[in-house]
Amino acid sequence: MAGAAGPAAGSGAAGGDGDDSLYPIAVLIDELRNEDVQLRLNSIKKLSTIALALGVERTRTELLPFLTDTIYDEDEVLLALAEQLGNFTGLVGGPDFAHCLLPPLESLATVEETVVRDKAVESLRQISQEHTPVALEAHFVPLVKRLASGDWFTSRTSACGLFSVCYPRASIAVKGEIKQYFRSLCSDDTPMVRRAAASKLGEFAKVLELDSVKSEIVPLFTNLASDEQDSVRLLAVEACVSIAQLLSQEDIEALVMPTLRQAAEDKSWRVRYMVADKFSELQKAVGPKITLNDLIPAFQNLLKDCEAEVRAAAAHKVKELCENLPIEGRETIIMNQILPYIKELVSDTNQHVKSALASVIMGLATILGKENTIEHLLPLFLAQLKDECPEVRLNIISNLDCVNEVIGIRQLSQSLLPAIVELAEDAKWRVRLAIIEYMPLLAGQLGVEFFDEKLNSLCMAWLVDHVYAIREAATSNLMKLVQKFGTEWAQNTIVPKVLVMANDPNYLHRMTTLFCINALSEACGQEITTKQMLPIVLKMAGDQVANVRFNVAKSLQKIGPILDTDALQVEVKPVLQKLGQDEDMDVKYFAQEAISAVAQRLRKLDFPVKDSEEPSAPGADKTHLPRPRGPGEDTGKGQQLSSPCSGCPRPGGRAGATAPSVSAAFGPCICLTELGLREDTTSEQQFHIFNCKPQTSLGRRSYIFLHIQGALTVPLNTWFACDVRAE
Repeated sequence: MAGAAGPAAGSGAAGGDGDDSLYPIAVLIDELRNEDVQLRLNSIKKLSTIALALGVERTRTELLPFLTDTIYDEDEVLLALAEQLGNFTGLVGGPDFAHCLLPPLESLATVEETVVRDKAVESLRQISQEHTPVALEAHFVPLVKRLASGDWFTSRTSACGLFSVCYPRASIAVKGEIKQYFRSLCSDDTPMVRRAAASKLGEFAKVLELDSVKSEIVPLFTNLASDEQDSVRLLAVEACVSIAQLLSQEDIEALVMPTLRQAAEDKSWRVRYMVADKFSELQKAVGPKITLNDLIPAFQNLLKDCEAEVRAAAAHKVKELCENLPIEGRETIIMNQILPYIKELVSDTNQHVKSALASVIMGLATILGKENTIEHLLPLFLAQLKDECPEVRLNIISNLDCVNEVIGIRQLSQSLLPAIVELAEDAKWRVRLAIIEYMPLLAGQLGVEFFDEKLNSLCMAWLVDHVYAIREAATSNLMKLVQKFGTEWAQNTIVPKVLVMANDPNYLHRMTTLFCINALSEACGQEITTKQMLPIVLKMAGDQVANVRFNVAKSLQKIGPILDTDALQVEVKPVLQKLGQDEDMDVKYFAQEAISAVAQRLRKLDFPVKDSEEPSAPGADKTHLPRPRGPGEDTGKGQQLSSPCSGCPRPGGRAGATAPSVSAAFGPCICLTELGLREDTTSEQQFHIFNCKPQTSLGRRSYIFLHIQGALTVPLNTWFACDVRAE
């Protein structure tokens, strides 16, 4: 390519003369030619750095021509290039040279990929603001004309987005040309071009003079709204909002409303959907008088449309429509002209329509007041609470506070609460789960007395649900309730009921007790935890089920930071030490973890800790599963490794070597590297270690799995005072 040859040849020549100034552009060219897309993408993202290295003149004369001639790459590379060029004005010499950026962006605006074209148009719009009026007419307007008259639809669609940025600063003669080009695009033979013109019609109307809007834009709007393609007609609805905002009430009635009425009854459901979706904006644009005379009847038709998507879009706008009505006479309009259609939607056959209505209908309570809400809306709320679709029911529950503000808690409890209780016992666990999530919100709305009377037993029943997700959510729910109602309420109401579950014959329920204690301890504080919860946890350490016992160890670790030193030293430590001797591997592991945590807690409180209470292995891996050996793998079973390691301070150790002090009560000091393992080993070997106590960890090393009356993971260079035999 010619554009690439110049810089590439220049860099070679410069290299021969010892001049490295062209090296950056050579790197860019090389990477742009690389087969790896990521390398090409990275080079594009470095364009600003390379441009700075080249300087503004060589960026204009070499870099930009090269980029213009290489618009052939992958879409993601072109997208990055289009984005970069939008911020390049300062790198080519400032606004006086901004026109130099137009050729590569013009090429990008004609590519097939829509995302690239849109980004190129965005960058062109940004650069247009940096042109002087003279430069705009000399360079930018001709570019728009070339795009608008291009052979391919891609260039013509891109041109549609550029008219509004160049029109305001153009001369009168040029403005006439710009409008003529836009008119031609609105009647283009290609639907994609007409669609692009329709999407920019409202934006273009905002920069035109009012007379031009009436005489030129409105006819274009009418034609586009009657286009044979529904994809064009629906975009004309969006333009209607912008056009109506510019016109007087009389002009709207005469010029816009006939077309809008036609769109609301269009044969294509997509067009009617767009009218429903933009209804609030249309209502504000046309004003209250036209809304009452024209939009309310149109909205009624949309609420009973034959297509569910249209009804759902209209249902979403019910609350906004009612809020935007004139306050005077609003209640009468809603009751007589809107509410009858809402009642029909409550029993609609499509769940999306009912869900859309349920998400907004509660907001009508604040508009209609207490009496109308009780008489007309409450029956609808009840019907939706009993709907077979879970989403409908949940949309009602999530907006109960709107109704509570209007009718009061007593009326709410008598009418809606039975339906909520029924949902809380629904056969589908996901429905029950959703109700649990809304329970703290309900509790805050209902108050503590009403909650205890109506919903407390329900919350406790969830703790023994047969689905774990429900029990877990119920545990979290209790913690949120305690935070809302206070520790005194928890001590008198919740904690006693939770602790009774410790004697439940089902071990899953006993484990739920521990989970509740974990959650409640932080919210309840030290006194309640120590006096009421801790004794139950300690008692459960003797449970027959290992799962319960190791969860006891985890619970003691969890509540340890809340307890005082006396409780830790006198009550918790003995139980954990006993669990540390348990026959179950997992119980021993979690007990050791808890012992380490308790020891650290005591040290922070300046409480003396014996060496035997030190953590077994800093940073120990929690996944303590030993690797099963393969068939025929040499295990070295029975091999006695009793000689001291080279760093051992005991007799037989090498002179001058250092190692931690070792108690005489233990056997020879063995460093794991003495077992034939390199520090960089990736293998995993099992060892049985008797009377083993790790002394310290020397540095951060690789890890192996050890069988130490169970399983544990420690660094290779951990010193042990013990007898070691390889299994």
